[in-house]
Parts: sequence; structure tokens; C-alpha cells
Amino acid sequence: MSTYAATSWTLAAMVAAFALSSWRLKSPELSMVVTAVVGALVAGLGVPAGLLVEGMFTFLDLAFIFITACIFMNAYSEVGAMNALVRALVTRLHRRKWLLLLVLGLLMLVPGALTGAGVVSVLVVGGLVAAVLRLMGLAEQRVAAFVFMLGILSAVAPPINVWAMLMAAGANMPYVGFDLVLLVPVLVVAVVTILYLGWGAVPQSKEAILAGLPPLPAGMSWWRAAIPLAVLVALAVASRYAAFAIPTLGFPLIFGICALATVAIDPLRRPLSRWLEVVHDTVEQVFPLVATMVSVGVLVNILAATGVRGLIAISFVALPIAGIYATSLAVCPLAQGSLGFGSAVILGTPLIFVFNAVGANVTVVAAAFSFLFALGDCLPPSRIVGRTAIETVGYRGSYASFLRATAVPWVFMGLVSVGMLVFANRLAWLVRY
Repeated sequence: MSTYAATSWTLAAMVAAFALSSWRLKSPELSMVVTAVVGALVAGLGVPAGLLVEGMFTFLDLAFIFITACIFMNAYSEVGAMNALVRALVTRLHRRKWLLLLVLGLLMLVPGALTGAGVVSVLVVGGLVAAVLRLMGLAEQRVAAFVFMLGILSAVAPPINVWAMLMAAGANMPYVGFDLVLLVPVLVVAVVTILYLGWGAVPQSKEAILAGLPPLPAGMSWWRAAIPLAVLVALAVASRYAAFAIPTLGFPLIFGICALATVAIDPLRRPLSRWLEVVHDTVEQVFPLVATMVSVGVLVNILAATGVRGLIAISFVALPIAGIYATSLAVCPLAQGSLGFGSAVILGTPLIFVFNAVGANVTVVAAAFSFLFALGDCLPPSRIVGRTAIETVGYRGSYASFLRATAVPWVFMGLVSVGMLVFANRLAWLVRY
């Protein structure tokens, strides 16, 4: 049997194993590990414990970023700082409907942008934003759609975009120059989403809105809540523009320092035992995301060892660019719904090579595909952000009605992403190193 035929047989066995395990196990993470083991067995590698363990640590750095960032955001929410910011915004902007909606939308972008997980934005800010939107008279399905769309946009927003990070790592390209090329489309889609879903909202009295929000802890104020965010911005700016004057910090250490700053501003001086509970709850919350990183690393390692990764890359390189333009809006979201972040490695990385071969700006291309993959977070079987948004806002309608409410901004975001692919070189001016 030729090498091509043997590798094709391995690929077919892995596809069948993934489909069967996804149907039986209902877990993309376990399915990817099972698929990796089946691929190794069919390729004649046996059960390569070394490759499996090595793959588990491939994306360890990303896992540390997720854990520390989520600890910071949960600590920030624990002390009531996020509630204080929302109350301050309502107090100042309650008479200006559109400005309040825009600022609430921007606030929802922050947790996901800092952690790379849209679920964190939904969990940390989604409930507060939903309460304000509901009091402004928006229909329940629009409230859920608002929280979901801003949630997935927060995951795409810089500085941490997991899809772009994984594609960059797989293609051996540095994760630099993504800030503007991600931020500008995110803001454009966010504004259109807010204007569309916020249509029909009516201004309410300050007292009515504040009464619908959780009570503020004694001693917490907006300026106290701003301190950890100021520390975060200062450390991030110093790491970028004074890199040779200060020690290398890295995102995990920066988020750790910000978490300590959050503990320091706690007006209630919670005991150490309570903060240990917050850390414990955070690790449980972020465990599915870390499990995804581990399983993706295992699968990628086996794909490389069996030659399947090379076969996929060669097959994609042969695809016509026009066909990729035409199918990406359907294929990429469906892949995200099935593979989670694994879609960025299995589909995204080979597509980076395709566009690189035709001379397209791969930074813009990677940014565009990250938008397309993010759209799949409302699609089965995983529906991670979609399901979380519905549960957080307490939406009781059908999932189909929720999807219908998101349809217009969802399609607009997809068209923006495809436009970025088509005009990648014309948008190269957004890439700043």
C-alpha cells in the first residue's frame, strides 16, 4: 500500500471514530482523544504514550492564560467591581439610550477579550447587562441574542484570540500584529449588532434600572473598581513599549498581579478561605476550556505523527480560492460547533498555508477565520456560548427562536469575515507590529 493510500485510510478511520464518539460520548474533548488513539492504532503506532503526553502540554501556555485571566475576572466580579461599573454607567447615561447600549456592549467585550473565552463575558457581565436591557423594554429573545453576539465578539477581540493563537502556532507564525485587524471589525460588528438588537428599547428612570441590579457592596465605588483595570492596562502597555526596561511578564503573571490588586481593593476584606473558593470555582468553570486545549494538543500531535496533518494541508492547498470564499461561511461555523477550538488547528492552519501560497496577508486571513469560527459557538453539538447565554439571561423560549433573533447580526458578521478574506491584502494596513 502506498504512503498516500495508507494515510488516507488512517484519515478515514479517524473521521469515522470522531463521528461515532461524538454521537455516543457527546463530548468534543473526549472524542478528539479517542480519535487520536484510533488514528495511532490504524497507522501502526500502537498506543504511543509519549506522543499523547507530549500533546497534552502543547498548549499549556494558553491554558495558564485562561486560568489566570478567569481568576482575575471572577475575583473582580466577586468584590462587586463589575456591578459598580454598570451602576456608574446607568447613573450617568440612563437618559441617553443609544450611548448606554453602546457602552454596555463595549463593557461586555472586556472579559472575553482578556481571557479569550466568550463564556466568561456572558457569565461575568451578561446577567447585569440582561437586567438593564430587560428594564429598557427589549424582548427576551433580543436580550439573549444581544448577550450572545457580544459574547462571541469578546472572544475574537484582542489581545487574546484563541483561534488566531492556535492558527499562528500551527503555521509557525508569531502572534503579533493582530490588535487593529481584530479590533476594527469587532467594533464595526458590535455597533451594527447593538443598533439592530437595541431598536425598540426605551429610556428608563435611573431608580428603576438600579433597583433591578444586585445591591452594591458597602464601600465599593467606580474609582475603586477602576484600579485593577488601570493596573492591567499599565502592565500591558509597559510590556509592549518598555520591553527592554522591565522583566518579561507574560499574560499569566499580569493577570495574577491584577487578581492581587482586586483582592487589595475589596472593601469587605474577605478571608483567605473565600478567595480559595473563588480560585476553586474558577478552575471548575474553566476546566472545559483547558480540557479542549489538552485534547486539541493530543489530536494535533497524532495528526502530525501519522502524516494525516500533512495530507489535510496538501488537500486544502489544492482547493480553489473561490470555493473557499463560497463555503467558508457554512463550513467554519459547523466545524467550530463540532470540534470547538480544534477547528482552528484542523481547518484553520491548512487554510493559512493556502492563502499564503497565493500571496494573501496571512495575519488578516487568520483574523478573518477567527471571526468565522466564532460564529459556530451557537451551533450544535456544543453550542457553548449560545447555551450559556440562554441560561444566564433566563430565556424560556425555544432555541430556534433564539437563533432567529441572532440571524441578522450573525450573517452580517459572517459577511464581514468573508470580506476580510477576499480583500486581505487591501486590509494589510490594519496589521501593526
